[in-house]
Amino acid sequence: MKTIAIIPARGGSKRVPGKNIKQLGDKELIVHSIAYAQQNKTIIDEIYVSTDDAKIKEVALQQGVKVVDRPLELAGDLEPTVTALQHVLEGIGDAVENVILLQPTNPLRPEHLLKEAFESFESGQYDSLFTVTRNEQKLGKIEANTFIPFNYAIGQRSQDLEPLYFENGLLYISKANLIRNGIIVSKQAYPMIVKHPFAHVDIDTQEDFDYAEYLYTKFITHNP
Repeated sequence: MKTIAIIPARGGSKRVPGKNIKQLGDKELIVHSIAYAQQNKTIIDEIYVSTDDAKIKEVALQQGVKVVDRPLELAGDLEPTVTALQHVLEGIGDAVENVILLQPTNPLRPEHLLKEAFESFESGQYDSLFTVTRNEQKLGKIEANTFIPFNYAIGQRSQDLEPLYFENGLLYISKANLIRNGIIVSKQAYPMIVKHPFAHVDIDTQEDFDYAEYLYTKFITHNP
């Protein structure tokens, strides 16, 4: 039974045109995730890119990975990621046991993260795993022009906040059968805590891209 990586990368980004093949440092955005998967060949048997875009397909094929042409009906703005993963699995058959989801919009990942995550996934016999990071902000909502604190009391120190975590998107590991049933993260999923600046990169806007470039220069270009 195989463990595969799937990188879903549709075209048509509106806020950052051509986002998935936009140059980040010395390579296109999607290539960062492809390269990360290729660096973990002891875990990953095959790498698939799911895309509806000819240019993304060309870049992916140049990296030597497999490309699955995603139907347009599965590439809309409101289409959930899980349908792209299901479509890839449909074309492979039943030989896949585990799926590692690497989103191209999270291009920077700690070097040993996948190895540590996969060891936790297997040793804990989980059906899914996802990465989370602790929130350090004071959050609240506004109702009738009044701010209502959510995770703190006015005057409370930041270091005394109740521990809350956000899903950072760095990576997901799921049993293939879970995905076939339309689920990436189950209720029993293991939340792996990651404390790293890369956990705060999720590219959706040009400002996000600029921040990723800053971190890439600081942590990778200057620390080969």
